[in-house]
Amino acid sequence: MNQTFTLREKTKQIFVLLIPILITQLGMFSMVFFNTIMSGKYNSSDLAGVAIGSSIWSPIFTGISGILLAISPIAAQRFGEKKSGEVASVVRHGIYLSFMIAILVIVLGIFFLNPLLDRMNLPESVQNTAFDYLVGLSFGILPLFIFNVLRSFIYALGKTRIVMVILLVSLPFNFFLNYVLIFGHWGFPELGGAGAGYATSITYWLIAAMTVFLIVKRDPFSSFSIFANMTDFSLEKCMEILKIGVPMGLSTFFETSMFAVVTILLSKFNITTIAAYQSALNIVSFLYMIPISISMAQTVLVGYEVGSKRYKDAKAYSWLGIYLAIVIALITGLLVVLFRYQVAGFYSNEAAVINLTANFLIFALFFQISDAVQVTAQAALRGYKDVNLAFVMTLIAYWMICLPVGYLLAHYTSLGARGYWIGLTVGLLAAGIALSTRLLYIQKRKFIQLEN
Repeated sequence: MNQTFTLREKTKQIFVLLIPILITQLGMFSMVFFNTIMSGKYNSSDLAGVAIGSSIWSPIFTGISGILLAISPIAAQRFGEKKSGEVASVVRHGIYLSFMIAILVIVLGIFFLNPLLDRMNLPESVQNTAFDYLVGLSFGILPLFIFNVLRSFIYALGKTRIVMVILLVSLPFNFFLNYVLIFGHWGFPELGGAGAGYATSITYWLIAAMTVFLIVKRDPFSSFSIFANMTDFSLEKCMEILKIGVPMGLSTFFETSMFAVVTILLSKFNITTIAAYQSALNIVSFLYMIPISISMAQTVLVGYEVGSKRYKDAKAYSWLGIYLAIVIALITGLLVVLFRYQVAGFYSNEAAVINLTANFLIFALFFQISDAVQVTAQAALRGYKDVNLAFVMTLIAYWMICLPVGYLLAHYTSLGARGYWIGLTVGLLAAGIALSTRLLYIQKRKFIQLEN
């Protein structure tokens, strides 16, 4: 990353970071897509098992990833302060935490996975596939967490294209492993849906290995000597990461779990409504990759400028990211609304499902704009390492506004399932306003500190 002086230079720099991050996010998303689609081609029972397994794993993964991605703003600030030795120390302690958290997740899985699946009252074949899929996936938890730490380090230096290349190289390998392990081709065991879990785990090991190799061998990463002095452990450094990372992780977890709860509440409606909601949510989730990618670039850039004590530039990057996300959300939202019937037709051949999905997608425009504001405002605050109050704000917005408003509108008005979309939009808008207000306060305080 370089210091920028004009709005044009800042816009160029944010796009240089953003585009590779977006492609990387889509690459990660496509692995889940491969798992689901190829398991469905095997049989419907395995498709259901993989879907259940993914729904259990997704909130856990996103929450823990939020903790480990705290490496990014911390390392970016250290980099801005020209403290290269401390950058390496932060990354090393992120790797220590990866080992600890991976062991904790696996131990909890041993004790609680079967009881959880038993309570879901699934058909035996579906439950077995879900269990075997998650067991297969568990072998890749450690390299996935380590990769997230190393990815955060690479992002903190502004070298986002490297991670994109690693993901693009690994995707054909992941597709091949899914093919041979699910269907048992070319002498490989036929594992069905469980094979998707093992294929993903092996791919995670490959991704982690390539990332480690590049960090050790390639400049500027090798100059930080990340893997030197691996015995130099400090509880204080781990606590610094957790102090920033836990609120980040919990905020992400509560957002993800909020959507899961809405899905459960919608199970009271008919099959057509459930199918339409899932289709619309899938479309919105896909488009969400854009603001989340902007937010990741934004956190790095704001953190870097804050570390360099260039608070004017940090403020400029903060609002540039928010405005950019709003404009893109407005454009993509309008396109989705205009072509809602065609988009809905990708997900179903049934007229009733297509019509209801198209109806839900009318709300997508307002939903996307609200979501874009809250995720980028929160990302800017992370760049300032201001996460505790932001976590409280999002928790209130998600669980005390989104869900209650959605439930009341869905069950006590004629809106039906549409009420949940309105509730989600209102809650996300409230989060966006609160976080933006907090951002203004933090920026004003930084300028006062600089003057004093």
